Amino acid sequence: MKQYLKQDEWRIIEEGFDPDHHKASESIFSLGNGQMGQRANFEEAWSGPTLQGSYIAGVYYPDKTRVGWWKNGYPEYFAKVLNSPNWIGINVTVDGEMLDLFKAQKVDNFERILDMKNGVLSRRFSVILNNGKRLTVKTDRFLSMERPETGVVKYTMTPNEDCKIIFTPYINGDVENEDANYDEKFWNILETNAVLNKADLLCQTKKLDFRVSYAMETELVGAEASEEQPFSDELHSGNHIPVLASKGKEISLTKYVGVANSMNHEKDELLSVARKKASEAKTLGYDTLLKEQIAHWNEIWEHSDIKIKGDIAAQQGIRFNIFHLNQTYTGEDERLNVGPKGFTGEKYGGSTYWDTEAYCIPFFLMTSPQKVVRNLLIYRYKHLRKAIENAEKLGFTNGAALYPMVTMNGEECHNEWEITFEEIHRNGAIAFAIHNYIRHTGDEKYLEEYGLEVLIGIARFWSQRATFSHDKKKFVILGVTGPNEYENNVNNNWYTNKIAQWCLNYAREASEIVKKNNPGRFSEITKKVNMDPPTEMGVWKSVAGNIHLPYNEEEEVFLQQDGFMDKEQIMADELSPSVRPLNQHWSWDRILRSCFIKQADTLQGMYLFEEEFDTETIRRNFKFYEPRTVHESSLSPCVHNILAARIGDLDKAYEMYLRTSRLDIDDYNREVHEGLHITSMAGTWMSIVEGFGGKRVYKDGKLRLYPIIPEQWKEYSFRIRFRRHDLEVRVDQEQVEIISHAKDEATLTLYDKEISIPAGKSVTIPLNIKYHVKK
Repeated sequence: MKQYLKQDEWRIIEEGFDPDHHKASESIFSLGNGQMGQRANFEEAWSGPTLQGSYIAGVYYPDKTRVGWWKNGYPEYFAKVLNSPNWIGINVTVDGEMLDLFKAQKVDNFERILDMKNGVLSRRFSVILNNGKRLTVKTDRFLSMERPETGVVKYTMTPNEDCKIIFTPYINGDVENEDANYDEKFWNILETNAVLNKADLLCQTKKLDFRVSYAMETELVGAEASEEQPFSDELHSGNHIPVLASKGKEISLTKYVGVANSMNHEKDELLSVARKKASEAKTLGYDTLLKEQIAHWNEIWEHSDIKIKGDIAAQQGIRFNIFHLNQTYTGEDERLNVGPKGFTGEKYGGSTYWDTEAYCIPFFLMTSPQKVVRNLLIYRYKHLRKAIENAEKLGFTNGAALYPMVTMNGEECHNEWEITFEEIHRNGAIAFAIHNYIRHTGDEKYLEEYGLEVLIGIARFWSQRATFSHDKKKFVILGVTGPNEYENNVNNNWYTNKIAQWCLNYAREASEIVKKNNPGRFSEITKKVNMDPPTEMGVWKSVAGNIHLPYNEEEEVFLQQDGFMDKEQIMADELSPSVRPLNQHWSWDRILRSCFIKQADTLQGMYLFEEEFDTETIRRNFKFYEPRTVHESSLSPCVHNILAARIGDLDKAYEMYLRTSRLDIDDYNREVHEGLHITSMAGTWMSIVEGFGGKRVYKDGKLRLYPIIPEQWKEYSFRIRFRRHDLEVRVDQEQVEIISHAKDEATLTLYDKEISIPAGKSVTIPLNIKYHVKK
């Protein structure tokens, strides 16, 4: 772990200047607003280690896949999340000396603060330059949530003596990706312009013709500029703004930036739109834009905040995760999704993984309007044709659909064979998300409109991917990688087989629902997909009813996969800390031969299908797999937290909560410099609401709560939306209070007792500290 940040309930605080922390801080202090994002790069020059990162949602580059040798079915490209032109830059020279903290003589009183309540990033520091000049600097910036094509930077300096300062606000199109496979740059700069107090730039991706325009306007307060010099060349545009600064007098330069892209505007209008956005922002002024920002974030926090009393580390952790989730995805655009790094880094490429369906949808279901999750599901529906093409490339037929592991537009763009070809469980997460949405919302009409077509394609894939073993007299699924990526090319991964079985059964169930509710639409769908329902559904039933699910009689646990017990059974606590994380110290061969589990796998299935298992079965499996799990995937701790809480192991649940909530803040896996783990942040929310709060919605569509509380907390509370109801749950060491913010009566089950809460009222009952979800 790397613990250098101060604990605070609403802020992330870095005190003291250490260049060794800089790349990690660039990730942790990142900003976004759903449409664009920005790593916490310095505005002024910085010559030290850095990962420059400015990102536009949905804009990507199909970089040619780089592999040792080609295999049939390999994706042709790896989608790059593009580092876009740098719009935050403001170079500063003081009497001819460039301000660069990496080269400065001395830096004092350095403080960087991410105000999560209001979505504002600030810095404060004092510096002595190599020419002996002393000054203090304050910077503030935010990406407007209210105006998602607007960014603002306020740069304030106070010199300790009279001097000449030259501010150079600019837009820089000369950017590159750190992860470029062939070291090429991905942008063409089409146009640059600059006049007094204004500059702009229009750029185009070298493939696919995405276009983005940037325009800035500046405002100087506290001094008069002399001989301002606009400049532009092939790659840059900006203004040199000389100022004669007086000792002790504060000078502030505010930079208002408009950003427009071709996903949202006509290409020939981009510059005019960006200019208009910048001009509107300047007219409104910094203070008005900030008030809008604060009001917008207040509305977000009203519905998604989780409050914890008595544990600042836990409180900071959950708010950090909720903050980044909400600034990454707003649900306004069904073409967008929740990237695994969001707007914080380049790693992984692509915008969409199975993480969205398995982890993010539970968060958005409970904290956002219904349309947000519907848009996430429609995103996958619109990629169905591509999913069928992906399956066809691998030899599947008749409309079988294999959704990609990584995608931007529905095409597979991941180039590691063990994931591209084998991690097929992702199909199950997409089907389960449809079920999860419907059981929470009651929106069965979604099946008629979109969902059933997706489920049929997925069921066709599973029925073809399974083969009948005459030895086992069962259907088997061979050559797969489960969620636990520390085991590749295994046979009969329990989780994969289990979710395949569930998908086949749910596709049949969904077909019957649509047939009953809207026979005409059912007939239309089956004709469209060329389906003979009795025949195909008969096949699905046969495969699902006879699928092999590995089980160990001696341990009485579901077996990770065939042959798992052939491995040497060493526990994770026997490993030396010096070899962790394993993937940074061991060879891949050694990892694959070990019993160590990167992330919840068998337990992932028990989490999804908890209704099917009694408490003792969950306990046996948890006690078997938890000691073998190294949690070197960000997606792992939250599932272990939820199941630990389920079986009453509060110490383990609390340990896993801190690990998931502070994964990036404390850099558990020593990789935060590459970007944050955005999708797993939803797992932190799940850890409280589904773990300690015991929130469940089973197949019957009823809301259930089974709250427990760690001894480290005095109280916690969360708010959830469920169908027409808006409920707040407060839990302390003695009682549980359910408060209704709804307009009509809410009914739910609390500790297996059905209760009704009138609109605007609350119900309080004693905490049942020994209660488990199922007796």
